[in-house]
Amino acid sequence: MNSEEKQIRQDLLSSFNLDPQCIPQHIAIIMDGNGRWAENRGENRIFGHLNGVESVRSVVETAVQSGVRYLTLYAFSTENWNRPKDEVEALMDLLVTTLVQEMDDLNKKGVRLNTIGDLSALPDNCNNQLKSACSKEVGEVRLDLILALNYSAKWEIIQAVKGVVRNNLKIEEINTDTFESFLQTKGIPDPELMIRTSGEHRISNFMLWQLAYAEFHFTSVLWPDFRKEHFLTAIQDFQNRERRFGGLLQTNDK
Repeated sequence: MNSEEKQIRQDLLSSFNLDPQCIPQHIAIIMDGNGRWAENRGENRIFGHLNGVESVRSVVETAVQSGVRYLTLYAFSTENWNRPKDEVEALMDLLVTTLVQEMDDLNKKGVRLNTIGDLSALPDNCNNQLKSACSKEVGEVRLDLILALNYSAKWEIIQAVKGVVRNNLKIEEINTDTFESFLQTKGIPDPELMIRTSGEHRISNFMLWQLAYAEFHFTSVLWPDFRKEHFLTAIQDFQNRERRFGGLLQTNDK
């Protein structure tokens, strides 16, 4: 990071009174509300997805500038296949093609792309574009951008169990570490903060294992309206939490 980038980070964090030492290493986002945003404007749901792309750009840029190391976006769930065909096709085109087209610029900013989910069910052209984008070399990696595509936490856990069985692990060999080695997120730290937009208060089959100790931030802002200030407000909320991980608050009482 050069001196100009350091100054940008300092100014950005100072504007929200954020402690640079307490920025979440990994933030996960459920991007919700595209359809409602469009319907509120008398447009079809695809119009909402189109405008949601700008929110992705804003959040990725802000994550890089603020010092977040991993950003996971819940882009397409296994349940999304139940949506109308034209909406599914539009989602695929926007989430994959648009992002892949911008990867050269993102790579220059230190963003590396990764995916989790069952990619085998995606159209071949999407799969090929994703593989190409994920294989691109990045100099100094400042942010790992992880797209959850055709992802389901229940599917992920079942796949992990199958991996344990296939490898004939003995009962005494199975613990948290060995089980996590079979998850899609192997080698990636668990999210410390999960953000969901649109006012819904649920996690919708998203990273059930990894979110065990994450802080949740729910906002009524619909995804196409979500911008830098909302992202930093969520981090501000995170920094105001007392994280105990099942323990007790530390006091000076004896």
